[in-house]
Amino acid sequence: MNLINNIDLKYICTVIGNLSGVPIRIFDKDEQIFFHSPVLLIKDPLTVYKDTIWRIDSHIGYFITRHFNYYGVVNNNDIKIIIGPTRQTQNTSQELRELAFKADVPEEDIDDFISSMKGIVRMPLNSVLQMLCTINYILNNEKLELKDITIYESEQDDLKLFLEQQFSGINAKNNSDILNKQNAHNTYSLEQQLMSMVRKGDVSSIQKWVAEAPAVNSGILANEQLRQGKNTFVVSATLISRAAIQGGMDTEEAFGLSDTYIQQCERFNTLQQVTNLQYNMVIEFTKRMQQIRRGSNLTQLTIAVTNYIRHHLSEKIKAEDIAKAMFMSRPYLSAKFKEETGETLTDFILKEKTEEAKRLLRYSDKNFTAISSYLGFSSQSHFTRVFKKYIGMTPKEYRNKYNN
Repeated sequence: MNLINNIDLKYICTVIGNLSGVPIRIFDKDEQIFFHSPVLLIKDPLTVYKDTIWRIDSHIGYFITRHFNYYGVVNNNDIKIIIGPTRQTQNTSQELRELAFKADVPEEDIDDFISSMKGIVRMPLNSVLQMLCTINYILNNEKLELKDITIYESEQDDLKLFLEQQFSGINAKNNSDILNKQNAHNTYSLEQQLMSMVRKGDVSSIQKWVAEAPAVNSGILANEQLRQGKNTFVVSATLISRAAIQGGMDTEEAFGLSDTYIQQCERFNTLQQVTNLQYNMVIEFTKRMQQIRRGSNLTQLTIAVTNYIRHHLSEKIKAEDIAKAMFMSRPYLSAKFKEETGETLTDFILKEKTEEAKRLLRYSDKNFTAISSYLGFSSQSHFTRVFKKYIGMTPKEYRNKYNN
């Protein structure tokens, strides 16, 4: 179908795609009948999120991915128009490599995919929502404002379910109560306790804290309840990002993550969303710190090396590359690292890759060849040997153990 009420949708979408610099598509039921992109995409990243985006059934809505890319959707009966992805700041190469991995982009095409994705115009979410309002008016003759647009945030639902299942009956109402109870003040010691957990990457203590979170009054920051919640969120994001930096997180990464969470918070219309997002933010920062601070021999050098590895996880990392990034000679870096940690740099790199492999084996359906290639191993047999060396079992045995 190309015309609705004598409107040439393909023409409209082509113009919007050219003006915005963002990919746009038309679907009739499940069949894609039009695609326009300002850049040549080896694989449409929409494939990774299609099932989730298809659940948006309101006239107009949007979805934000884990890495804060957003897709906008307009529906008219069987017709679905989808614009995206874009985001306000540039994705890192590692984030795009992860996306390419999820989208099953062939290894030889990954660099081209990353280059094309970086060529998509970046824009604020509000600009995308304005385009959706325009398309919706054309399709549905309906005048909506930004406040009328529904977000489909699956991670919010997942987080709510996770909290309900794991933390002794804490639900959305309880979470809101925690944020708003007035019978205790947010003391300095409580704040320092939480920041210490984040800084150390102590995920288990954070989870326990959520289960037993004390009643806290954040102080009066606004006269209106939702605004109070958002202001509290901004304060929390600021404190948490600085705690993470003190613990060793890269400054740009910490502030960038904080900014994106704050931007997402400002778009929410309910206190429940803000509260759930706050727990999500705390857990994400803490998990990232756990990755950075993994191991008992923690030094500034190991923190710097771990940060480098995390940002180049899907590449064939060499000691020479790390040394160059740190303005050291390779022999000096290797000797200093062995002196401070008691293990070789090569062992440390392979252990970090193996930890990521464990996560992928447990929580993704990617085959062993795909995981091996994504993590920069020279072959699947090499990956298997390394994995067995550090874990004591093959990747197949590990997956079978945790997926049964």
